[in-house]
Amino acid sequence: MSPFRRLKENWLQPFFFFGNNPVTLIGSGLTTASAITLLLYWGMEIIGHGFANPYLGIIFFLLLPALFILGLVLVPVGMALRRNRLRRAGQLPTTYPEIHLGDPVFRHGVLIVLTATVVNVIIVGSASYQGVTYMDSAHFCGTSCHVMAPQWTAYQASPHSHVECVECHVGSGMKSYVQAKVNGTRQLVEVAFGTYPRPITAPLNALRPARQTCEECHSPTHFTGEKLLVKTTFGDDEKNSVTRTVLVLHLGGVDSLSHRTGIHGHHLNNFEYVSTDPDAQHIIAVTATNPDGTTTQYVDSSWTGPIRGYTRTMDCMDCHNQATHVFQTAEDAIDEAMTDGTPSASLPFVHKEGLALIQASYASQAEAGQKIVSGLDDFYRAQYPQVWFTQRPLVDAAANRLVAIYDRNVFPDMKVTWGTYPNNIGHMAFPGCFRCHDGNHVSKGGKTLSNDCALCHNLLAVDETNPQVLNDLSLQNELHLQ
Repeated sequence: MSPFRRLKENWLQPFFFFGNNPVTLIGSGLTTASAITLLLYWGMEIIGHGFANPYLGIIFFLLLPALFILGLVLVPVGMALRRNRLRRAGQLPTTYPEIHLGDPVFRHGVLIVLTATVVNVIIVGSASYQGVTYMDSAHFCGTSCHVMAPQWTAYQASPHSHVECVECHVGSGMKSYVQAKVNGTRQLVEVAFGTYPRPITAPLNALRPARQTCEECHSPTHFTGEKLLVKTTFGDDEKNSVTRTVLVLHLGGVDSLSHRTGIHGHHLNNFEYVSTDPDAQHIIAVTATNPDGTTTQYVDSSWTGPIRGYTRTMDCMDCHNQATHVFQTAEDAIDEAMTDGTPSASLPFVHKEGLALIQASYASQAEAGQKIVSGLDDFYRAQYPQVWFTQRPLVDAAANRLVAIYDRNVFPDMKVTWGTYPNNIGHMAFPGCFRCHDGNHVSKGGKTLSNDCALCHNLLAVDETNPQVLNDLSLQNELHLQ
């Protein structure tokens, strides 16, 4: 018997015979329908008519490929079920209906099967690749899961909005990828059962080391020198009195002669600390490595318990803990907005009223949007009717900007409000630098971690209306401070 005849009688004829059953036909239908749908969607993406909705992305990159593979599995399952059913009924044929290449129906069927097989391989491969790519995209991370709304909103307004989430949150290699997906599966279960934490937290020790993330783009030894910083604030008086603080930050680094200077340079040494909380807001001990290899431990003089807690080696994220997911304080947010011109400082008491409105308690962002707009409108209509009548566009613009500020920083459903996420840069709204440099961390030899302001910056002007230093540097016009 020829090989082709054996193939036909032992494989092809049984395949067509047993394939004539509902399960196999349903599987074929699922595979065909999902394949055609995927091909049409991908075609629309190629010509620039794709959909931005994240849930459609889940359907087209995850669910439909799964249906496609399910259909392929159902084909042999249905054939096996029919064979077993016929065998139990004693109706299993000894020979199967004849098929031969001379039969145009069979010949066309073979061509269709071969073509479909090639297409199936292409579709499964492409779907798998696109599925993985989609799951690794920032859009998927931020919008597919509503609990990530605060982080996604902050990410879009950050300097790293062009960097994909996986660049920092998922390491290289199969091990890191599997760990990330297992963690994602756990989070999916938490979302499904409503057991996810509110608010979402990211303890420092759970993050990837800065050497594998931040330092891929930012050199820790780069000598950056000094930086001029101008901070503009507005008062709660009727005229929203503006004042400015000017300081020079000693960023420093490592220069060409390997001299360590400034904030960055001095913190490139090997520092290890112990904190009582995973967010490292209360640091009880700091161990510094000296040039000769010895170590010196500085302990909070008010701490009487054992030196035990969360131990960590200091890196970029200990200060730059909001490098991407930046949440402002209410004061900083409204001062920044007023510096930009909206709300307009010409509106009486807009700073005071605006601050009160965005700091009030609301059940949802929708409720906040309604009450902030109506609250500001009611204030000017009752207290300053002439302003309300003649400067209505400015009032409306101010209200809309206040709503935007609130929506950018407060998420009641996730219990994220002003100050939920501390920012360790500086020391104005949160302890920040003073977690260590508070003057209370002392070594056994009596040496203290200094809290001298000049170590990090020089104050050139403090809360002045028109700092002379800006005139001297001819920066009034460049900084739009007229």
